[in-house]
Amino acid sequence: MEFRIDSGVLTDAVAWAARVLPARSPMPLLGGLLLEAADGRLRVSGLDHEASARVEVEADTDVEGRALVLGRRLLDICKVLPRGRTELAVEGGRLSVTSGDARFGLSLLPLDDYPAPPALPEVRGLVDGDVFAAAVGQVAVAAGRDDSLPVLTGIRLALDGTTMTLAATDRYRYAVRTLEWKPESDASAEDADVVVPARRLTEIARSLAGTGPARLALDGGSIGFESAGLRTTTRLLDGRLPRHDKLFALGEHALAATGLAPLTEAVKRVAVVAEGDSPVQLTFTPTAIHLQAGYEDDVASQHLPATFTGTAALADPDRMTVAFNPGYLLDALTTLDAPEVHFHLLGPGQRALLTDGPSAAHRHLLMSVKPLV
Repeated sequence: MEFRIDSGVLTDAVAWAARVLPARSPMPLLGGLLLEAADGRLRVSGLDHEASARVEVEADTDVEGRALVLGRRLLDICKVLPRGRTELAVEGGRLSVTSGDARFGLSLLPLDDYPAPPALPEVRGLVDGDVFAAAVGQVAVAAGRDDSLPVLTGIRLALDGTTMTLAATDRYRYAVRTLEWKPESDASAEDADVVVPARRLTEIARSLAGTGPARLALDGGSIGFESAGLRTTTRLLDGRLPRHDKLFALGEHALAATGLAPLTEAVKRVAVVAEGDSPVQLTFTPTAIHLQAGYEDDVASQHLPATFTGTAALADPDRMTVAFNPGYLLDALTTLDAPEVHFHLLGPGQRALLTDGPSAAHRHLLMSVKPLV
């Protein structure tokens, strides 16, 4: 095998495929990246027990062939290559990498024992890469980090006709985003409801941004995406997330609205005195919102203009005080994409729904905590 390629293109391809390599594995071969050169193309592939990644890029192929090398070592080499054309060739039992005056050698791993990559599941349809990447980013912040509850570390991906719903929760917050997708046929428009590891789906979504339409593939045990020379698969998580329908149906509730950017900055500002589980308290009145954080002498506060419409069901329809974990509140605010943030409020100590408009496709539910004394 012998081919020439731009060092930047090689580095990007190797980095993308290497992201699925396991940090530790009882099978050393799973730490390898498979390089395949043929017909003016280079294919770089990696896999572990949970996911696979493959990328194809243009290359000047002099001698076709395949080589398996340690992926992270190859990535380390790529990161320090001089800019410009790079030549890779199999020489005996090693892969040589030459770029400018720099030359490296990598031991080859045995190809015969390397597992075959999983096939792409059944293609179900197309989704816009940019829209999908933004939507995943909006819900991923609410996914759990506790591996003792694996299903909560995932993102629900549900297909219903031409609507895709993404959702995530760690029990203290719940983010939901709907978007349009295009089923490939009536058969592929069949409803689906699966849970995808949030970390994997976030990495995939970021790589799809800017690539145009992406093919979505799905079966009973895995999900895959393919776009612009990129192909990746990942196993699904067992179980189902709690349904959000009833949680998001607030019934009679108060409404408040304020500028998104000013509120985000104000929360960051007052939260500097909030230690541990100390909340940020928001008090809404018909014309303003008052933010407060801290206890005793270590306190911070700020006023912002706002609108508030109470309800007769509240003890005081002209005033509402709620409090939130400042980190969770900031996560919710930074995923919204509009000039204003809308608060849908049930009352102190109860859940609150944050949206960026009356009919927003993105909604973020937060559990209110005990207000400051």
